[in-house]
Amino acid sequence: MIKKCIFPVAGYGTRFLPATKSMPKEMLPVVNKPLVQYGVEEALDAGLDEICLVTGRGKRAINDFFDISYELEHQIAGTEKEQYLSSIRDIISRAKFATTRQSEMRGLGHAILTGELLVGSEPFGVILADDLCVCDEQGVMSQLVDIYNRERCAVIAIQEVDEANISKFGVIAGKEVEPGLFVVNDMVEKPAPEDAPSNLAIIGRYVLTPYIFEILRHTPPGKNGEVQLTDALLTMARTSKVLAYKFKGRRFDCGSVDGYVEATNYVYEHIYCAGRDA
Repeated sequence: MIKKCIFPVAGYGTRFLPATKSMPKEMLPVVNKPLVQYGVEEALDAGLDEICLVTGRGKRAINDFFDISYELEHQIAGTEKEQYLSSIRDIISRAKFATTRQSEMRGLGHAILTGELLVGSEPFGVILADDLCVCDEQGVMSQLVDIYNRERCAVIAIQEVDEANISKFGVIAGKEVEPGLFVVNDMVEKPAPEDAPSNLAIIGRYVLTPYIFEILRHTPPGKNGEVQLTDALLTMARTSKVLAYKFKGRRFDCGSVDGYVEATNYVYEHIYCAGRDA
C-alpha cells in the first residue's frame, strides 16, 4: 500500500508578490483553508497518511500550521469559534508529518529527489498544492492510487488543454489502452504549441515508484537550468512503464492570480456555502 506523499513546498511564489514575501504561497487561503490543507486532505482521503514536506527558507508557517497552537486553542476553548478548528484538528490526528529542506531551488525533479530521505524505497504520491483539484466523488490522488494498485507502475494525472496554454505544462503522448488511460511514449516540458506532441498536459498529481530517484540522480538540468521531473519521467517511460490518466474532476491553477481567484469563487459558491447551508 502507498502510505507516503511528498509535498514540494519550497518555491518562492513570486507571482503573488508582495503577499508571498513573508508568507508561503501554500498558505494562501481559498476561502477559509490554506491551499496546502486541501492537498493534505486529498492525500489522506487516498490513504496516504505519511506527509513528507520538502520545504525551504521562510516556510516555517507550514510546519506550524500542522501543529497544535496551544495559546490559540486555550483562548477559544468552549466558545463557538472552536468549531473552526475541527478540520485541522482532524488532519493532525490522522496524519504523520516529516520535513526536509531543499537548500536551493533547482526544479521539481530536484525537490522530489530531496524527498528521498523521507520516502526511502517505497512507492509514493506527489501533490503540488497550488494545483487545487475539486472532484465530485474520488479525489485525483485516490484515482491514481487505484490505478497504481492494479498496474504497479508510475501514474500521472493529465488533462486536455487548449493550444494557447500548452506551453505552461509538461505534455505527454501515448497509446490509449483504456478510456482516458494512456501508456506514455513521449513527454516534453513546456513545449511551444507547434512542438507539443498532443494536447494532454500533466498536472500536479503523481504516483511514483522509488526507481525515479535513481533516474533523477542522473538527469541533467533541462528547461530553465532546472532538474525537470518531466525529463526523468520520460526516461522512466522508455525503460519501464508510465501511465497517464485523464482524471475526473476540475483543476484550478492557484499558482496564478487568475486561477486563484477563480478557485476561491468556485469553492465559496459550490463547497463553502453548500456546507454552511446543509
